[in-house]
Amino acid sequence: MRTQVGIIGAGPAGLLLAHLLHRRGIDSVVLESRSRAYIEGRIRAGLLEQGAVDTLREAGLADRLDREGLVHNGLDLLFDGTRHRIDLFGLTGKRVTIYGQQEAVKDMVAARIATGRPIFFEVADTAVHDITSDRPSITFTHEGTRHRIECDVIAGCDGFHGISRPAIPASAVRVYDRVYPFGWLGILSRSRPVSEELIYARHERGFALATMRSHTLARLYLQCAPDEDLSLWPDERIWEELHIRLSCGSELEEGPILQKGVTAMRSFVVEPMRHGRLFLAGDAAHIVPPTGAKGMNLAIGDVRVLDAALGAFFAKGDTSLMDRYSAICLDRIWKVQRFSWWMTQMLHVFDHADPFEHRIQLAELDYVVNSPAAATTLAENYVGLPYAV
Repeated sequence: MRTQVGIIGAGPAGLLLAHLLHRRGIDSVVLESRSRAYIEGRIRAGLLEQGAVDTLREAGLADRLDREGLVHNGLDLLFDGTRHRIDLFGLTGKRVTIYGQQEAVKDMVAARIATGRPIFFEVADTAVHDITSDRPSITFTHEGTRHRIECDVIAGCDGFHGISRPAIPASAVRVYDRVYPFGWLGILSRSRPVSEELIYARHERGFALATMRSHTLARLYLQCAPDEDLSLWPDERIWEELHIRLSCGSELEEGPILQKGVTAMRSFVVEPMRHGRLFLAGDAAHIVPPTGAKGMNLAIGDVRVLDAALGAFFAKGDTSLMDRYSAICLDRIWKVQRFSWWMTQMLHVFDHADPFEHRIQLAELDYVVNSPAAATTLAENYVGLPYAV
């Protein structure tokens, strides 16, 4: 096979990139190691910044998002048993939208299939070759047959555990990594959400978050050990702990728990995000703790830059934006990392035996909710920093 851009990974980054390139008349092939059913059913966070929503609208991918997405104008910070609202729209003129990542992926898969261009699911033994040349290639096995795709550019959009980042020599990159001493125990419940907007709760027993997937599906999280044994968390204990940390009465509806799992938390960045003709985007290049709700949003930001860079390259042979791709993306990525780290530091219990740390966290939260400048800083970051491209 021959294509202009070989895309490894059919998550939000890979699928959005393929769609944007197609609109420019640039050909691509998409490879995914999982099945279509798996990627469309994989539950992930679903909070979109204003800029991410605008990007999907501009791309023609927001019809269902506009019908079904839940638009939020604010959020609540809960500490010392009291909820304080941060008016996102009032402070910034922007909003966020709840729309499950798997729903966005369904929309993008459908759009890709409608173009008639290749998307190969359940590929195996994928490898990249000659990435420092002007004719890199990808080999993979699909339905028992070995294939090779010759490309001009390869986009590694295959996530943290994919094959793209390890294909870059270790001597050519610098890795920044922080693993947090806790995780999130998350549940999906068939019940009415606690609130119309998100509640971020700081409690002496640990962090809690109340969000939703729809008007009838609640998504709820509890801070826990990163290796928490789920067998120690029967449904009754989860609901009891949620009531305590969220200071909720009957507003917390206890419905059937449809999904239960533990998510470890880390901050990770690799620099640079390009090696030769291989470009990394999304989780292949960076991971943020979920406290700031930035994972899919960062991927969309990367893809905007990469799409513009490849557009200039294929239209005019202009490599200037390709050469600046990593620097442009990393400038925004590190600001988002800082925000996600700050939210995590402010809301989680790091050491139950450290009263000084607890008092600092409470002072920080009190300052945020009572200072218009501090509240605006949180709001600006939460709704999304401006794009450079």
